[in-house]
Amino acid sequence: MALSLQHAPCGDNDNDYDVLSDGRVVGRIFVSQAAPQDRQWMWTIAYGHHEGRAPTRGYEHTHEAAMAAFAKSWRQES
Repeated sequence: MALSLQHAPCGDNDNDYDVLSDGRVVGRIFVSQAAPQDRQWMWTIAYGHHEGRAPTRGYEHTHEAAMAAFAKSWRQES
């Protein structure tokens, strides 16, 4: 399943994306103010899509690294 991004409809944050698979929102990638300073991009798999996947969230240093980590975890389907 191919993953794609679209800007999340949450306020005016340019660094907030929904992750979609087959047109369904399955997670988010965004800049978190509560994240470690050197890894502000947080990724998370949406509740209901966790089964068979680990980890289900994490922090990365770039948008691209967050997408790669999300995709790696996403492909761990049981």
